Amino acid sequence: MPSRCKSALVVFALVVLTCVSLLGQVPPPTPAPDQQPGSITGTVFDQSGAVVAGARVKLTFADQSRNQEVLSGADGQFTFANVVPGPFQVTITATGFAAQTSSGTLQPGQNYIVTKIALPVAANETDVEVELTQTEVAQEQIKVEEKQRVLGVVPNFYVTYEPNPAPLTAKQKFGLAWKTSIDPVSFVLVGAVAGIQQGQDDFDGYGQGAEGYAKRYGASYADFVTGTFIGAAILPSVLKQDPRYFYKGSGSKRSRILYAMASAVICKGDNGRWQANYSNILGTFAAGGISNLYYPAEDRGAELTFENGLLGIGATAAANLFQEFVIRKLTPKIPKHNLAAP
Repeated sequence: MPSRCKSALVVFALVVLTCVSLLGQVPPPTPAPDQQPGSITGTVFDQSGAVVAGARVKLTFADQSRNQEVLSGADGQFTFANVVPGPFQVTITATGFAAQTSSGTLQPGQNYIVTKIALPVAANETDVEVELTQTEVAQEQIKVEEKQRVLGVVPNFYVTYEPNPAPLTAKQKFGLAWKTSIDPVSFVLVGAVAGIQQGQDDFDGYGQGAEGYAKRYGASYADFVTGTFIGAAILPSVLKQDPRYFYKGSGSKRSRILYAMASAVICKGDNGRWQANYSNILGTFAAGGISNLYYPAEDRGAELTFENGLLGIGATAAANLFQEFVIRKLTPKIPKHNLAAP
């Protein structure tokens, strides 16, 4: 996210989380070759060949503790990642349609593609209810994201673990930015950053004492809010881009590292396609430029804008790496089955 405070805030939080993680984390055992997890994917259609969004897809095993559920995305697709190999059954249900099932056996490391699933209209239905719209599916997914807190405390709203999340509307993007800006933990973290700045006598034009701290706090919070709204709400709404980080969670470590770092400069558009992340790049420099309005005169200028811009992009890449490899393990409110609807 853009701006000096945004960068410092992200780095400060990540350093704390890393220390906690390293103290208590034990590397997981490497699975045996015959237990290498795979994935199960498919697409839900109706009998006319049109995709069915919001269909409930349930993956079941003999061991019921491994059961999972997801909703089909806007393109009708569903994905179950990191699935332990063995026999399974997929059951698809949707309002106004008869349920369909498909069985198979997942081999170690296999990407199993379920054959085309066409849902027939329920025979005893006379009034077919309208399926969930993309906006309604997105709203249910946001409700899940707003419960995501690292260690149960630090807000982690801007990451989605859904394999096929619905795009956000402009109203939803602004709502997520507002909730992040007024979260009590955000105020605490901004205060910690301002305290560090005062201890190091950064922006010495503010002076010391209570007045100096209050000025640093105000500037840091202004950086945080402008960075959040410009880079995660205003520009994403205008440019039709998604401000969230899309968790990968599979593939080689190298591919995941490259994906996380690249996500600082590329993103998914509301049309589901990858594109240059103009929202983050332009938003970072725009917020850095705005900060010239309230930082001490001796700290203003193009250098401050450029420095804040580069720091913001670098901090985003670092934050994405933590999201990909650390944060999920420290976030207790993630649903085991990644289901958005209640």
